[in-house]
Amino acid sequence: MKKSYRNLFLISAFLVFAGYADCEPSKIMAGNDPAPTKTPLSPDTPEELPQIDENTDLSDYLAYAALKNPGLRAAFFGWKAALEKVPEVTALPDPRFTYSYFIQSVETRVGPQHQRFALSQTFPWFGKLKLMSNAAWENAQAERQRYEVVKLELFFRVKEAYYEYYYLAQAIAIARENLNLVSYLENVARTQYAAGVTSHADIIRAQVELGKLEDRLSTLNDLREPISARLNAALNRPASDLLPWPRRPAEEKAVFSQDELLAWMKENNPELKTVDFMTERERWNIDLAGKNYYPDMTFELGAIDTGRAVMPDVEDSGRDPYIGTLSINIPIWRNKYRAIEHQARYRYRAFLEERRDRENRLAADIKLTLYKYHDAERKIDLYKYTLTPKAEQSLGVNTESYIAGKSSFLDIIDAERILLEFQLAYERAFADRAQRLAELEMLVGKEIPKTAGERNTR
Repeated sequence: MKKSYRNLFLISAFLVFAGYADCEPSKIMAGNDPAPTKTPLSPDTPEELPQIDENTDLSDYLAYAALKNPGLRAAFFGWKAALEKVPEVTALPDPRFTYSYFIQSVETRVGPQHQRFALSQTFPWFGKLKLMSNAAWENAQAERQRYEVVKLELFFRVKEAYYEYYYLAQAIAIARENLNLVSYLENVARTQYAAGVTSHADIIRAQVELGKLEDRLSTLNDLREPISARLNAALNRPASDLLPWPRRPAEEKAVFSQDELLAWMKENNPELKTVDFMTERERWNIDLAGKNYYPDMTFELGAIDTGRAVMPDVEDSGRDPYIGTLSINIPIWRNKYRAIEHQARYRYRAFLEERRDRENRLAADIKLTLYKYHDAERKIDLYKYTLTPKAEQSLGVNTESYIAGKSSFLDIIDAERILLEFQLAYERAFADRAQRLAELEMLVGKEIPKTAGERNTR
């Protein structure tokens, strides 16, 4: 009975030792703690969703999308899964318990041997666990940057759809205003015709123009549902839920230069940061591959259950022998280890080249988007302060002249068409500028500072 207790104590002590080693693998093998693995807050935490109604602004849509979009949630859980890899790779291999039963007892001087107990633990070569921890941590940071990429792309989708929806609302309002104007002009033409001032052709022209405007208005109204569905998709809402018209945004202005945008991109863009972390991961993997040339060590502690000797008065009769064993693997397949090392080096170089390529493509995208942004700004100033006021003035003059019998009805229709196109062009440029600014923010990886201007009053 005492020997059984001794064997049980032996096994328990070894299990405690192995458990301690598992809790502190990096301290045992590398002398340092691995990088902290703080788990981000779960998106399952209950959050109050913003209300979607006629008073909802862009910031509410962005908050709603951040809480509900499944693509963003998928990226979050991918990041969280990568974080869990760090404690996995820093743990020691599971200890192994071995039990041997002697089918035929082995007779020895001190007594017959009946069974054997042993516990073994493998320890990777010095520094391996630390290198694996570092590589896993860099990979987790890359996953975090991928999450940031998805978030920036999601916010751009929301902003682009929001401003497109805003443009549609303004286009419908402008088309309706012009429809009312042409209806008024048709009544004027009927009055002039009844007085014998003009011909019946003016009434026909007004009715033709009315038909065109009604068709345009119907087309715009039919476009509301698909654009609303596009915004709903980013919000993870049913496509059939028709969103209210967006509020008129303030005419914000952003002041920046191309050099500032490129500097922000190099510093903040999460795509570039992702590649940087992947590059660093492969640098650790190169060092880790070099450790494959060294053996891992396995320590084993065992005991043999021994009965009492047949001969009386034998010294150490029935005493259980204890065995300590050290074994190592023999890393003789050098070609395999060289191939693993070469893989890590090639991946390292591949990420370096990919980093340069992505930076070049991002810089080109920024320059093209910046051109479109400035082009939209130019058109806003042109249509708002020059062309649209002149078109309104021209329409007023032609209408008064027609009523006075001094101009033709075609002059009024032409003036009305020009005004309609200028008004729509202004709203298109306003939406384009906001969309391109949102795209620039996605490319540089940060919100661009803005100064609030006057609210758009169209």
